Amino acid sequence: MFASILLFALLFQGGGQRQGQFPGGQQQPTATPATTTQTTQQGGRPQATATPTPEEPPVVTKHSITVGGQTINYTATAGMMPIKNREGEVEARMFFTSYVVDGPKRPLTFSFNGGPGSASVWLHMGAIGPKRVKMNADGTMPAPPYQLVDNEGTWLTKSDLVFIDPVGTGYSRATRPELATKFFGLQGDIESVGEFIRMYLTRYERWTSPLFLAGESYGTTRASALSGYLVDRGIAFNGIMLISTIMNFETTNFAPGNDIPYTLFLPSYAATAWYHKKLAPDMQSKPVAKIVAEAEAFASGEYAAVLEKGARLTDKERQDAIRQLAHFTGLDQKFLDYANLRVNLNLFRKELLRTERRSIGRLDSRFKGYDSNLASDSTDYDASESAIRPPYTTTFNNYVRSELGYKTDLEYYILGGGIGPWNWGTNNNYVDTSVALRNALAKNPYLKVFVAMGYYDMATPYYAVEYTLNHISIDPLLLKNFSTSYYEAGHMMYIDEKSLGKLHSDVDKFMQDSMNR
Repeated sequence: MFASILLFALLFQGGGQRQGQFPGGQQQPTATPATTTQTTQQGGRPQATATPTPEEPPVVTKHSITVGGQTINYTATAGMMPIKNREGEVEARMFFTSYVVDGPKRPLTFSFNGGPGSASVWLHMGAIGPKRVKMNADGTMPAPPYQLVDNEGTWLTKSDLVFIDPVGTGYSRATRPELATKFFGLQGDIESVGEFIRMYLTRYERWTSPLFLAGESYGTTRASALSGYLVDRGIAFNGIMLISTIMNFETTNFAPGNDIPYTLFLPSYAATAWYHKKLAPDMQSKPVAKIVAEAEAFASGEYAAVLEKGARLTDKERQDAIRQLAHFTGLDQKFLDYANLRVNLNLFRKELLRTERRSIGRLDSRFKGYDSNLASDSTDYDASESAIRPPYTTTFNNYVRSELGYKTDLEYYILGGGIGPWNWGTNNNYVDTSVALRNALAKNPYLKVFVAMGYYDMATPYYAVEYTLNHISIDPLLLKNFSTSYYEAGHMMYIDEKSLGKLHSDVDKFMQDSMNR
């Protein structure tokens, strides 16, 4: 469903100095094992107890980067964090990468992506970390081999950074296969990531730092839930950055009897049709912001009323609605009639450019795909995902070994492959973690929330995000704690260079405001 990952450290063109290497026949820094072998007396004879695997020391390297003419010296740490149960048994190890600027302690941001099943690579190496994957300026895939470049938009200018790979993503694994299902569900995910944060604050003595969370896609589901979970455990955040947000899953589930998504996706359909020049000339001459505003008014007004009437709809009302839908989507009126005024995402992605023999992307509807069957009702693949997976996979796997110095033969699960069936903890999959965010705001009225939305994001459409924010039922006095920003890009708006710069500027201002009381 969505996406996230890690970043930096080690001998990069003279910019890194190696201080240690990961075990595996290679030199490593000394560290005290987490446990040692013990003996007990039984029947007068000593008996050895089982010895847990010693903790692997993290790899620590020194680096520098120049941003806006200013040199930033920082320490990168890559390693595993043990996740223990109440009895002290290690049930999983979570991989992380942190970047801490040398000098006095600063604000600290924990970052992760989504999925479920995505590593933190996307935010790490696309927007936030000191290095980023070089894409074409418009976010399309460059020709291989792929490159890493210094990230002028790194958030390291404002905050130290910790990138977390939840269990089943990246290198993070449960210690035993039978324990894995404990982490493959909403509640287990929240508890394990929450425990990671507690452990990091403890081990690295950061309890008194200003704290931030940054999540993308399902990572925003996790971040909003964590805000409520951790405030009850004494950990309060200054700010939360929600990028391509999904908190209320009813808003995107095209299920029988649920008409809400049809209205909430319509403005994104209109933006996409405008981008691909499928609207009438008078509509094409308008800016996209004007297009979506008009689509919002129709979606929440006449269209919502039409869908609510169902079989009570008159023939005139039906024909008027079909004409309006064609006006905003660029789709054929007869097709809209056959679809019963309800075009789900799969149909739209296949139908909009069918006459051009192309489909459109889900994560970013600006991307075009090549399908084998032009008559089918769904796409073969997501063209926008296929454009980013190779560059990010290749560059991270090289970076983590050659610059971070973290060497392992484990497969790095970048997006899927490492988790099993997900337990949402509901009967209908309509998870809604906005309730936890509301509770966190009530208990910590200093908490600020920034929400970034892309017009061409079809995975977490922006109007669905607005719907969720408008239905949190929060006290009006706390509404001022929210700020939003819109981008002419998709789910990973930062792959587009213009949007990357705007995101950095928006977050920089947000973090500054969050620390000014």
